[in-house]
Amino acid sequence: MTADLFLPRAVAGDGTLVCGVDEAGRGPLCGPVVAAAVILDPARPIEGLADSKKLSERAREQLAPLIRERALAWAVAEASVDEIDSLNILHATMLAMQRAVCALSLAPGEVRVDGNRCPTLPYPARAIVKGDATEPSISAASILAKTVRDEAMRVLDRDWPQYGLAGHKGYPTAAHLAAIESHGVAPFYRRSFAPVRRLLERADHSA
Repeated sequence: MTADLFLPRAVAGDGTLVCGVDEAGRGPLCGPVVAAAVILDPARPIEGLADSKKLSERAREQLAPLIRERALAWAVAEASVDEIDSLNILHATMLAMQRAVCALSLAPGEVRVDGNRCPTLPYPARAIVKGDATEPSISAASILAKTVRDEAMRVLDRDWPQYGLAGHKGYPTAAHLAAIESHGVAPFYRRSFAPVRRLLERADHSA
């Protein structure tokens, strides 16, 4: 899509600023869930915005600094592994989204959230299924959330290379599950997630 197609939707029909919100890291077995909120500047469009899952890692890494530079406001927040295990992943995701929106330096007139539900917010909000593919501000948020979480996995990988986190980013691949079985459940794993919980239960039974 061209930048021109994205331009009108940076501002709502009544002229209010639109904030897009998305998350990254609901499915992985470890690390925080990360959310981003972005208010794009209609005067500084960004070409190439799309659902972060449809973009290559290189494209995401190139777009992320452009989003930070050109957006009117942006913020990234997270919910920790402990919060995920105590609240469940859905409520932890809503918490991370809420934190991201409330950290913005500008107050949006409308918040558009990828998915089918919205966190509790002090602004008008609506959920848009597959909004990361159709709403430029949500696309931008998806890119920021994904790049921040991927970098967190690369940082963890430096201290815990045996788990291969830089490659699979925490998702439950066969190699990742085998690594957890071989090396144990490290502190950054989500113990409430079924594959991790099963490994812990198996370890308890064999002890």
